[in-house]
Parts: sequence; C-alpha cells; structure tokens
Amino acid sequence: MKVIGKQKNSKNCFICGLDNDFGVKAPFYNLEDGSCASLFKFKFLHQSYPERVHGGIISALLDEVMGRALWVTEPTTYGVTTTMTITYRKPVPYDKPLKARGYITFNSALGFSAKGEIYDMDGKLLAEGTAKYLKLPANKVTEGVDADEEMCYDIKDDVIEIDFPPIKL
Repeated sequence: MKVIGKQKNSKNCFICGLDNDFGVKAPFYNLEDGSCASLFKFKFLHQSYPERVHGGIISALLDEVMGRALWVTEPTTYGVTTTMTITYRKPVPYDKPLKARGYITFNSALGFSAKGEIYDMDGKLLAEGTAKYLKLPANKVTEGVDADEEMCYDIKDDVIEIDFPPIKL
C-alpha cells in the first residue's frame, strides 16, 4: 500500500511522543486506500509476561491508529474515544518490528467508528480492535495547550509502501 503522507508526532504522547522516554515513539502514515498505518517496535519496558507486550499498551496503540485514521481526511478534527473493544489473537512481542493499520468504518458530522489491527512483519494478525469516537475541534480537546505546539514534530523518512491485507468492512 502506497504512503501518500506522513502525520505529525507529538512531544509527550505515550504512543507517538518523541520526547516521551517511556513511550513507543511510533510514526504514522496516510495510505492511498484512506487508512492510517504505523511501523514501530514496542520496548522491553512495555512487557507484561516475559516476551509479551502488556495488553493495555497494545490497546493504546490500537486506539491511536484508529483515532488517527480520521486525520487522513479531517486533519484538524480530533477523535475522543467513547468505547473500544480489543481482541488479542497472538502474543505481541517487544523489540521486533511490527505494523499497525486503522481505518474508518462509519463517519458522520458528530463521530466516527474505526477498526485497527496490529501485524507482525510476516503478516500474522496479532491484535485487533474496534472503537467509537466523538469528533471535537482540537481546542476543545487540548484546553489550555496549543495543539500545534504539542503536535509539532514533522519527521521525514523514506517509507513509501507498507504491505497490508485488503480491508474487510
């Protein structure tokens, strides 16, 4: 799947924040099919049982990629999670390259629904989720903080394609 754009990273977010020493520091990409994707590695400090990432951190990554799916077409609107369901299919390892994808399954003026998936680099589905979001302008979500100041990192890299199975709606 061809990358058509790169989304900004924040300073402090646990998933995308580049200044968060404990975070994942995941980059996010807009894909040609309208989905959002990430290439990332969880760290040793994200573990639950030995050799496995904690389920809460897996759900946080899925929440981020699903929420950011809205930014592919509505980059100034924030999604605030209202409900989320996660299915853990296989153990998710740390210190190994992984990929995630999020895409919109329903979109209206007030909210949207999305699906998210985490895969290993061989294409095995490790975890997936669905969520519903309320749409809000950035200034309502980041009261007292300038959203542009927080989402200030525009990193460049050479990722031009990310391989995923076809989207199943």
